[in-house]
Amino acid sequence: MKSISNKITKFYKAFLAFWVILAIGLGYFAIGLPGILGGDGFRTDGEFEKVNETLSDDFDFPENTLLLLFQKKSESETDFESEIESILGEIDQSVNISGIQSPLEDESLRKGDTAYAALTFDQPNIDEEIDSIKEAIADEENVILTGGPVISADINKASQDDLKRAELIGLPVALLVLLFAFGSIIASIVPIIIGAITVISSFGILTLLGENVELSVFLLNVVPMIGLALSIDFALLFINRYREELLNSDKLAAIKTTIQTAGRSIIFSAVCVFIGLAAMSVIDIDIFQTIAIGGMVVVSIAVISSLTLLPAVLILLGPAINKWMVIKRKEDSSKGWRAFARFVMKRPLLISVSALAILVIGILPVGNMNLSIPDIDSLPESYESRQAIEIIQDTFNTDEGSQVYVIAERPGDWTSEEGLKEMERLASELEEDGIVDSVSSIYTESGIDSPEALSGALQQPETQSSLAPLLDSFISGEKLLLPLTLSEEESSEAAKDWIRDWSSRNWDYSLSFGGEVKFNQEIFDEIYDKVALSIGIILISTYIILMIAFQSIIIPLKAILMNIIGLTSTFGILVWLFQGGHFGLQAADIALVLPVLVFSLVFGLSMDYEVFLISRIHEIYLQTGDNTHATIEGLTSTSKIITSAALIMMVITGAFAFTGVMPVKQIGVGIAIAIFIDATIIRMLLVPSLMKLLGDWNWYMPFSKKNNKAGKSGDFSA
Repeated sequence: MKSISNKITKFYKAFLAFWVILAIGLGYFAIGLPGILGGDGFRTDGEFEKVNETLSDDFDFPENTLLLLFQKKSESETDFESEIESILGEIDQSVNISGIQSPLEDESLRKGDTAYAALTFDQPNIDEEIDSIKEAIADEENVILTGGPVISADINKASQDDLKRAELIGLPVALLVLLFAFGSIIASIVPIIIGAITVISSFGILTLLGENVELSVFLLNVVPMIGLALSIDFALLFINRYREELLNSDKLAAIKTTIQTAGRSIIFSAVCVFIGLAAMSVIDIDIFQTIAIGGMVVVSIAVISSLTLLPAVLILLGPAINKWMVIKRKEDSSKGWRAFARFVMKRPLLISVSALAILVIGILPVGNMNLSIPDIDSLPESYESRQAIEIIQDTFNTDEGSQVYVIAERPGDWTSEEGLKEMERLASELEEDGIVDSVSSIYTESGIDSPEALSGALQQPETQSSLAPLLDSFISGEKLLLPLTLSEEESSEAAKDWIRDWSSRNWDYSLSFGGEVKFNQEIFDEIYDKVALSIGIILISTYIILMIAFQSIIIPLKAILMNIIGLTSTFGILVWLFQGGHFGLQAADIALVLPVLVFSLVFGLSMDYEVFLISRIHEIYLQTGDNTHATIEGLTSTSKIITSAALIMMVITGAFAFTGVMPVKQIGVGIAIAIFIDATIIRMLLVPSLMKLLGDWNWYMPFSKKNNKAGKSGDFSA
């Protein structure tokens, strides 16, 4: 760190010029990031994807489907039908469309004053077609376009709107917190500038990466959430230490000391956050992969900007960092914190038991947690695409039951007598299953009820030609398609268990499954199968790093256990808030990704405060050998900075509570609650009380060659 500090102070003008050029260059690319993001990120390379490809390539299933909702208002029946015919005719003529299923031809698509048409497309990208259809219906008040691609585009738009709203709320409040922490307008503005440059630069890099990697729209919210909170926290820590050093030395010496002390804390904290994000990448689902990529990029830029750009700006400003003081610094601002620390240390058992009791109360609702994959309810209710799909689902009961596509592949001809018998056996066994409502096959669609009769019909030229289109719908080479309907909803455990059961059965040939049930089952199983590995990487890595940093086996174990308890309590509170619909929140299941995302992000972020507090305690303990004194003084000297840092983190992430995309709202609120619990109940109450109870055992390190009281480690003091 000494070498780095020397180079930064010597070439600070070059670092400033480099960052100006970099920010402008990456800012140019950052503008294009929203345009390359697509999908909600819930995709994995599994059987569901392969079956989808088979359905498209071998059975002519459309690549995309849009739904056009028609609602009859005051016009006559004839006028309503004429309007439907006119709009569909215009779309058919002006849009590159592969097929239209019209309610005028299919009575199942019409009920009372409500009707809808299904528009199918063979191309994967239909952005231009969507725009053309929206233009065609722009003047029609009772016609709404919806469907998967439209909903994805609306989620992208909602995410951009949410980002602007969160910034408008979070940044001004963060500036106020910084103003109370520093008292100086100049010192308060600098962290905001560093945070903005960090996020813009990260967006630019992600735009370049997005040319080769599919990125989720949720990056628009998660990257600024992490980048702003982390950058401002790092800057708060750095500037606070720099201003302390500036009281006793010149600006260059102050910067060098700050880089060598606070700079170490920043690197250490960033490594913890980086590990948490990297650990998510073991889960093979796009949203985890892309958030891991986005998070690691923004964390890397945050730590680099904090150790290069920020010092260069501070050298340029010099003593001017204290200009425009609007809040005078108190001579002894630590008096209240010292009194609080002594109060905690005098009652360690009572404080620790009380703190744990509060956390346990928060944990209680966790048992009722319902996890679900974000669906149409991710969108705010104000979006027409959501309103339209809900009207269709409610009117036509399209959300009842679930569709599964079974692909059977075997060597030989399915139309041979042996193949037809095997087809009947498979269809019959599927239909006999308890939750299977119906199975579509050549038998059900042709009205022929036996393999022998069907084989005979296929031998006759007349009946063979009439059955040919039907055969093409169910058979393609060695592949057989059997669509079936389950009585259970696609997100139900019963439906997912049915898929798991049938996927594990041994047949003489391969069976593959598709449909939303398979999609849900694969996503849930991928998370449940890999989450232990992801968490294990985080826990083991964090333990080793903390053990090396503080030369203790007790402190890292204690830190990890307290983090786990605090995060579990956070999840319980989220269940109470969102599933219970309290404080005016829309009642909703917890997003499936939330526990993993919040755990991975907050576990690293909360280590900031662990490092800030324990490193200062450790520093004083090494000097005095008095654990109680070290804990009181460490808590006194870091409480203000931890409180300010936590407030900023809570403000930046909590601002997303006012957004409309439900998973983002839940993640933002979850991180804010977790940080609040960590910075108050854990850092201010549990840590010092347990430090008192354990005494010198806190610093126990077996096989240490030196006395634990005098043991040395890297200086991570803030």
